[in-house]
Amino acid sequence: MTPHVNPSFSELFGHPAQVVVHAPGRVNLIGEHTDYNGGFVLPMAIPQQTHVELRRRDDTRVRVFSANKSQGGAPSEYTLGQEATGQGWLDYVQGVTFVLQREGHRLSGVDVRLSSEVPLGSGLSSSASLDVALLRALRTAFSLPLDDVQLGLLGQRVETDFVGAPVGVMDPMAASMAGLGEALFLDTRSMNLERVPLPPGVDVVIINSGVAHNHSSGDYRVRRAECEKACALLGIQELRDLPESELARTETLPDPLGRRARHVVTENARVLATVQALRAGDLERLGQLFYASHDSQRLDYEVSVPEIDLLVDLAREDADVYGARLTGGGFGGSVVMLARDGTGAAVARRICERYAARSGQRPTILLPQPTGA
Repeated sequence: MTPHVNPSFSELFGHPAQVVVHAPGRVNLIGEHTDYNGGFVLPMAIPQQTHVELRRRDDTRVRVFSANKSQGGAPSEYTLGQEATGQGWLDYVQGVTFVLQREGHRLSGVDVRLSSEVPLGSGLSSSASLDVALLRALRTAFSLPLDDVQLGLLGQRVETDFVGAPVGVMDPMAASMAGLGEALFLDTRSMNLERVPLPPGVDVVIINSGVAHNHSSGDYRVRRAECEKACALLGIQELRDLPESELARTETLPDPLGRRARHVVTENARVLATVQALRAGDLERLGQLFYASHDSQRLDYEVSVPEIDLLVDLAREDADVYGARLTGGGFGGSVVMLARDGTGAAVARRICERYAARSGQRPTILLPQPTGA
C-alpha cells in the first residue's frame, strides 16, 4: 500500500532512532500445514524485508508509525501493560510488548517507525517478519538475553496468544533464522534445523496472485480443528505421529478428516524427499514433489482457490518450469515455482500476463526481483 504521508523517524518523533534492524519475509518451498502438526517444513528467506527504527523512551508510552498502514502521518499510541486487541495492524506491535513483559522482560516506552516490502496477505509471512524485526529491535535496545530461536518462538506466541491467529512456528522461525539462497530444514517438534543450499541450475519464482488471505479468521482455524479431531480419533497426539507406512489408517476417518490427515502425512514425506532431491540436485524430482504438494493442498486439504490453481496450471504448461505450488497458509496468497536457470524473469512475466488476462487479477512478481530492485 502506498502511504499518503511517509515522514522520517526524526520528522515523526523529533529525534533520531537508536536502533535500526530488519527481518525478511519467507517463502515456504514445501511443507504446508505441517508445522502445527509437529512435522517438517522447508522455508527460505526472501529479499523483501520489514524494517524497524526504534528509540527508547523514559515513560511507558509506545508510539508507532507504519509507512504502509498509518494514515495522515500520525503515529498510533498505547501504554505498556495496557495492550488491547482490536486495533488492526497495531495488534502485532502490542502483541510483541505484551509477550515480552509476560515472559518477565523489563521494557520502557519506545518510539517506533515500521516499513515493509513484504506484501500483506501474500502468504509470505508479512506479520512474522514484523514480529521478528520488532523483537530484534527491542532485544538490542534493552539488551534482552534472547537468541534467534527464542525470538522465533516468541514471534509465534505474539500471534497465537495475543493477535489470535492460530499459526504454527514455521513463519517466525523462518523470519528469525532463514537465509537467502538456502532452505531451512526445520523439525517443528524438536526444533532441530539444518541449512540446505539450493542446487545450481534453478531459479526460484514467486508470484503473488493478488488474492489476499487472513489467518486470524476463517478456514485456517477450521483446518487446525479438523487435524485435532483426526488425532483424537486416531489416538495420537499429533499427525506427525502417524508414519506414512500407516497411511491407510486415515481411510477409517470420516470425511473430510481422512483427507486432511492424508495431506499432512504425505506432505511430511514430501518435505523429506525434497531435502534429498535438493542435496542430489535432482530438479525434475523437485518439480514432481512441488506439483504433488499442490494437488494435495487443492484436493485433500482444500486450501487453494481458483486463481492459485490457474497460476499452477499455467506453470505446468511452461516448458521452463520444473514445478509449482501454493505457498503459505492458502485461501489466496502466492505461488512458488522452480524454473530453469536464467529463465525465471521471463517465466514470471509470461505467466503473469496469461494469468492477468484470464483471471482479471493484478499479479505481482516478487522473485526474481527486477534488476536494480
